Amino acid sequence: MASLIPNGVFAEVSGHKIHIFRAGDESSPKLVFLSASGTAAPAYDFKILYSKLIDRFRVIVIEKFGYGYSDIYEGPTDIDSVVNYQREALKQIGERGPFILLPHSMSGLEAIRWIQLYPEEITALIGIDMAVPKTYSEWAEGELDKRIQTIKKLQKLKKIGFLNFLPRNKRGLCKEDIKQQTLLWKRNAMNNCILNEAFALLDNVKTVEKGDCISCHILLFVSNGKQVSSGWIEAVNEFAEKTNAEMVCLDCGHYIHYFESEKMSKKIISFIDIIVRKNC
Repeated sequence: MASLIPNGVFAEVSGHKIHIFRAGDESSPKLVFLSASGTAAPAYDFKILYSKLIDRFRVIVIEKFGYGYSDIYEGPTDIDSVVNYQREALKQIGERGPFILLPHSMSGLEAIRWIQLYPEEITALIGIDMAVPKTYSEWAEGELDKRIQTIKKLQKLKKIGFLNFLPRNKRGLCKEDIKQQTLLWKRNAMNNCILNEAFALLDNVKTVEKGDCISCHILLFVSNGKQVSSGWIEAVNEFAEKTNAEMVCLDCGHYIHYFESEKMSKKIISFIDIIVRKNC
């Protein structure tokens, strides 16, 4: 029977294992990828993008509790706890900043909060169709409740094996990667860690909104908005204006790295090269 074969290293936080994929030269700028809510196997999900960056940068993919090879542990989901246990995991395996954060979707909130709390640890922020506080702050409780009920329905479908037949990304993956991704999907899809994140979402948004406006180098890749909630692009636009961020609009779906990894990787390289030159 096929078994899970981790492709990274483990740290232990609160008595539970956090899995972190890492590769590339330790002396190079460190790119830390943060996954979208519900992404079952982040280390494989981002591979099509980071494989184009690994020759020039230190690539790190954190898999939170309930994601990838990490333990399915229902730990605290308030945003400060989430940021801090990821920082602790990196320290345990000897990865210290400064970091360049690359959050996808909802983890944009984590990245912003990380910069608010520990600005000295972060050189830049590169958003992968990332959410910002305003993305969710205008939601009513009813909107969030709908999404929570959807997760609960999907959990029931998972129990009878229905979710196993849903299509998954295979771009940039070899046969063994696909096998591992499939096993992780069967194990992780719509688990309670993901449900608990949804319950905590609006409180986490309020925490980030109360924090300071962040100030660092910011590049935002943005999708065409067709697979995300209404007002997504407008919210990102407003955030970009407040933070003097550069925006790159891509005419594709929410998992933009599946479709535009070549364009994104070239832009990321040039963006970081400019930062490095300025800091010399």
